Amino acid sequence: MPNLYIARQPIYDRALNVIAYELLYRDDDHNSADFVNGNTATTHVVINAFLEIGLENLVGTHQAFINLTRSFLLETYPMPFPKERVILELLEDIVIDDEVIAACRRLVTDGYTIALDDFVYSESSRPLLEIIHIIKIDVLALGMEETQRHAELLKPYKIKLLAEKIETHEVLEQCKALSFDYFQGYFLARPNLIKQQRTPTMRITALRTLSILQNPQAEIKDIEATIAQDVALSYKLLRYINSAAVSLPKKVDSIQKALIIAGTQCIRLWATLIVLSNVSEKPHGLMNIALVRAKMCELLAEKMQLKNKDSFFTVGLFSTLDALTDQPLQDILAHLPLSDAVNDALLKYQGKPGELLRAVLAYEEGGMALEEIKRLGLPLSVISDAYLEAIHWADLNIQSFTSSSA
Repeated sequence: MPNLYIARQPIYDRALNVIAYELLYRDDDHNSADFVNGNTATTHVVINAFLEIGLENLVGTHQAFINLTRSFLLETYPMPFPKERVILELLEDIVIDDEVIAACRRLVTDGYTIALDDFVYSESSRPLLEIIHIIKIDVLALGMEETQRHAELLKPYKIKLLAEKIETHEVLEQCKALSFDYFQGYFLARPNLIKQQRTPTMRITALRTLSILQNPQAEIKDIEATIAQDVALSYKLLRYINSAAVSLPKKVDSIQKALIIAGTQCIRLWATLIVLSNVSEKPHGLMNIALVRAKMCELLAEKMQLKNKDSFFTVGLFSTLDALTDQPLQDILAHLPLSDAVNDALLKYQGKPGELLRAVLAYEEGGMALEEIKRLGLPLSVISDAYLEAIHWADLNIQSFTSSSA
C-alpha cells in the first residue's frame, strides 16, 4: 500500500514558542519539494493534511500555514479550510493585480488570515499591504541590509513580520532587533518529514462516500451533505464544475448550486471519479474499465426496460473495486451500506443486475457467442452498439477529468 508524505516546519514567536507550522509538499523520503505543478502540490497537502493524516495530528492546537497558488486564490467558491485553523500563504510568484487584491479582500472579510511569502516591496504591492496580516521575508535571499530596509518600509502598516530562512543565531538576533514578530528557518528547526501508510480505513471511508453517491434512493440533501463534509472532494468538484471543460454561464460557489445547475447525475458522476482517483493510485485505465462497465450495464438495462437503471450503473462501476483497492471484493462490500441486490450481483452474479454484469464481462472478454450474452434476449448488434457507446462516453469523461484535475 503506497505511502503518503508531508513535511511541517515550526514557526516561532519572539520568546521562541511554537505558534504555527508551515505544511510542505513532499512525495518521497528525501524531504525535499520536487514538483512542477503548484496546484497539484497544494492539493496533495490539503488531502494529506485534512483527509489522510488529520490536521490535529500534524499541528495539534496550532495554526497551519498552507501555500496557495494564484488559481486556488482566485476561485470564487469558498475556501475548503477552517478559517480558525489555517493561515493562507500566497506564493511569491503570484502577480499582484486587481483580481488578487479583490480575492484577498473577500477572504479577509470571510475571516481568513493571509500571509505573503518571500515578500519583496514594490509599488504594485502597496494596496495589498492594507489588507493582509503577515509578511514573510527571506532574510537569506535579501541579506540583512535589504531586510532592514523592508522592515522600515513596513512599519506604517499593521502587519506582523516573519523572518524566514534564518540559519544562524546572529541573524536571529538581528531580526529580533528589527522588531520581527515571528521566525522560521534551519537554525531553529528543519522541516520534519511525516510519512504514513494509507490505511484501509481511509479507503473504506471513501468507498462509503461512493455508496451514497451511487444510491438511487439518496436525496439531493444527502448527496450535498456527503460531498460537503469532504474538504478535498468539495474543492476538486467545484474546481471542475467551474472549469472550461464544463463551460457553465456563471461561477458555481457551492455544492447545492452545483447540484441545481449542473444536475444531480453530473455531480454524482464527477464526485465518483474524484473519489475513485483518491482511493487508488492505479492508472486511469482501470477507472476507464469501471466506467465502461457501468455505462454499458445502464444502457442495456434501458434497452431491456428494466427499472432502477442507476443500480445497474452502480453494479458495473463497483465491479472493479477489488482491483482498485487490492482487497477482496467481499471484504470491501462488508463495509458498504449497499442493497442486497447490488451485493448479490457483485458477489454471486444473481438477479437481473448480476446477469447483466456477467454478460458485460463476457462481452468484454470477446465471448460474443457465450450463453450469458444470449440470455439477455438482445440482438448482438444492440450489445455491440452499447459497448461502443460506453467506450466513447467513458473516454470523454476520463479525458475531461484528467485535464481539469491536472
